[in-house]
Amino acid sequence: MKRDYPLEKVRNFGIIAHIDAGKTTVSERILFYTGSQHKIGEVHEGETTTDWMEQERERGITITAAAITCFWSKTDEPDKKDLAKKYRFNIIDTPGHIDFTAEVKRSMRVLDGAIVVFDGVAGVEPQSETNWRYADEASVPRICFINKLDRTGASFEDSYASILDRLSHKAIRMQIPIGLEAVHEGVVDLLAMKSYTFTGNMGEEVVEGEVPAELMDQAKEYRAALVERIVEQDDEVMSAYLDGKEPDLQTLKKLLRKAVINNDVFPVYCGSALKNKGVQLTLDAVVDYLPSPLDLPPVTGTNPKTEEPIERHATDDDPFCALAFKLQTDPFVGALTFFRVYSGSVSAGSYIYNATTGTKERVGRIVRLQADKREEVEQVFTGEIAAAVGLKDTKTSHTLCDEANPIILEQITFPEPVVSLRIEPKTKADQEKMGVALRKLSDEDPTFRVTSAEETGETIISGMGELHLEILVDRMKREFNVSADVGKPQVAYRETILGSADAEGKYIKQTGGRGQYGHVKIKMKKLEPVDPEAKIPKNVTREEHFEFINNIKGGVVPQEYIPAVEKGVREAMARGFLAGYPMVDISIDLYDGSYHDVDSSEIAFKIAASMAFGEAAGKAKAALLEPIMRVEVVVPEQFMGDITGNLSGKRGQIEGMEDRGMNKAIHAKVPLSEMFGYTTTLRSMTEGRGNMVMEFDHYEVVPQNVAADIIASRK
Repeated sequence: MKRDYPLEKVRNFGIIAHIDAGKTTVSERILFYTGSQHKIGEVHEGETTTDWMEQERERGITITAAAITCFWSKTDEPDKKDLAKKYRFNIIDTPGHIDFTAEVKRSMRVLDGAIVVFDGVAGVEPQSETNWRYADEASVPRICFINKLDRTGASFEDSYASILDRLSHKAIRMQIPIGLEAVHEGVVDLLAMKSYTFTGNMGEEVVEGEVPAELMDQAKEYRAALVERIVEQDDEVMSAYLDGKEPDLQTLKKLLRKAVINNDVFPVYCGSALKNKGVQLTLDAVVDYLPSPLDLPPVTGTNPKTEEPIERHATDDDPFCALAFKLQTDPFVGALTFFRVYSGSVSAGSYIYNATTGTKERVGRIVRLQADKREEVEQVFTGEIAAAVGLKDTKTSHTLCDEANPIILEQITFPEPVVSLRIEPKTKADQEKMGVALRKLSDEDPTFRVTSAEETGETIISGMGELHLEILVDRMKREFNVSADVGKPQVAYRETILGSADAEGKYIKQTGGRGQYGHVKIKMKKLEPVDPEAKIPKNVTREEHFEFINNIKGGVVPQEYIPAVEKGVREAMARGFLAGYPMVDISIDLYDGSYHDVDSSEIAFKIAASMAFGEAAGKAKAALLEPIMRVEVVVPEQFMGDITGNLSGKRGQIEGMEDRGMNKAIHAKVPLSEMFGYTTTLRSMTEGRGNMVMEFDHYEVVPQNVAADIIASRK
């Protein structure tokens, strides 16, 4: 079977934004204009295609990334019905709420480009910055779309300035709006120097016209800046331009495409998705400037057998290679594994090799996705995004490939959860179902963790925020029919050390028969950040928050007991020293010890290591760490003093303020423990007119007086 679509006509892109910037509304317009649906669903009516979960429709927010495949002909294409001339769009609509940030991070990893949507009143908001950072990490080319220019207080120029100031100076205007707020009529395309207005019931007719006289001077000035930025991409064209020869439109577009793909320029478009203005021209920009899989460098990975770096090119002729980036439980077809194909192809019914686990699995069926609807396909090719039905052992970030040509792609890293709560089943019948539900939900969401408290046997669930855990508990009830009681949210504290220490652990136990003997000496110090590119010596085990150095000379501790020592240290770290929270950022150097020919055993050395660790932690100034959140509160000016005083009273540090339309935005860093239930407090303090977003920033040492209370409460 051959591919039905040329690879150069494929665009894999995501739609990313801060919550309430209008991202899902943009997605609905895209579906309508591409002919994928004949009716536009609105978020406020709970009828959107991409927000298909019950919780999403009830709350009017996006929770899970939804994948859509659709087809687009450019607005200037004469025969728009000719399928051969259309471009295939594989789109992922991602969440904007910070609690579901993992959905954005994993989507960025498998997309070739993105449309970043901004609110025309608020401009750049906190989650805009986080999403932009994720896109930077993944080197994803972007197009900006300033939305909601029909709203009171909208300003294209202020929003554009906030992109330059807070995200990137590489952004450049491609359009300017014709009118704002109630008189927003359309846009001026600066490159073509044409005006575009949108008529018909849903703005489906794009009408080209002349630039309005009152905008002509402004348009000429901005166009000159745009052309200058474009010609910088080619020395020859630049030289001709300086001699007074401006390149033609096609040359300008070609150079701009190269610049966008290299992340040297971020084009900025504008309009109002709700009022059906500007979306089609942004889709034209996706075709013109965002890359196809062929425009990107080959994907790199390592050979699991030799550890050598290898490449896979975007062609169906290379061996099959794909990355699983998301798991989802579907009530109709079972477990779905979303994957992006980087090279080769895969057929339904065939076997694939999971290079991460070293196991083979059979692909039962393959489906192409339409949010919650499925289209079954026989085969998927390079550059496509699809889902496999029936993979049992494949998890997020696993590499799927051809067994004869194995490769492991770079894994997706996810942020650590910061909020925990206790959960218990209501009845005996719920107990077994709860275990299954929690396992499936944690497989789906890498930022959702399930642990068991050793002392009490309670089940603890951890996530990115209160809303995140609330949604997951709600999903357990609806999708898995599990009723559960949950405790109050708790902070995911950590423990660390501030100093260094030497310690000795000696475990000797004599019984009637064979005894136990283990003896180790360790040096403990705080693990400072290390260069991830630096070569790790053979005697060192290093992870993000832990380092174990084996400096045993002359066999004073036999090599077969070294892993037991490391295991003892790890278990002691997991138990914590002060209050039972996991310890992080610790380096352990095992430098001496002794053993007994008969009585030494793995368990004895494990216990000795644990004893040494406890002694060292006591000497090395163990300290409690708490998550500090980056908080942005937007309130009318009259409440600003009350809110800043309230945040300062919560041990918060006010870092700055700025105008946000008619309101003031306050930026602060506040401990998470002080922020539970803050939304309710904020509403009561601002007559319901304030709103707040927060995201994890870093861990910091807890002040001594506060730490004493936390430790006492855990005893």
